[in-house]
Parts: sequence; C-alpha cells; structure tokens
Amino acid sequence: MFLAIAQYTIAEGNETAVLVHVAELESASRTEPGCLAFDAYVKVGSDRRLVLIERYRSEADFGLHRETEHFARLVLGQIVPLLEQRSVESWVLPD
Repeated sequence: MFLAIAQYTIAEGNETAVLVHVAELESASRTEPGCLAFDAYVKVGSDRRLVLIERYRSEADFGLHRETEHFARLVLGQIVPLLEQRSVESWVLPD
C-alpha cells in the first residue's frame, strides 16, 4: 500500500475556495481504480491548515492519479495558486 500525505497552508482569504476545490478532488479521486481512500482534514484551531491523506494500492497507482485530468485541473490549476505552502510526503507499508 502507498500513502501520500499532502499538507497545505492556504493563503489568507482563500479558505472557502480551496475547500470547495478539495471536495471536488476528493470525490473524483475516490473513483480512480487504484484509490483506496482519499480524505481531507482541517487542522483544529486553524482553518488555513489542511492535510490530505491519500491511500493507493501502489506507487504506480498514485502516479496515475497525478496524471488525471482532475489532478491537473484542480490541484495544479485551482488549489496550488491559492496556497502559501504545500508539501507532499510518500509512505509505503513495510514488507
């Protein structure tokens, strides 16, 4: 199993827009064949901090996710321009 953890700091004033786009991203990503789970969480006490927990069957499936139309349109086109900071970490289940 492959896990991606994306952490976002939303630029002030863009909170609502980012959450709308992330909700659409969650919905679209969950339909991908290799996606096991895709959930977004807002940090308690800070509506500008967001974490996406994404589970895929494999790293290759995650790679396919990053090639989808919805990833390009929503993440790269809509969400990233509204962020102050973004980081993505990758994890795998040990053998």
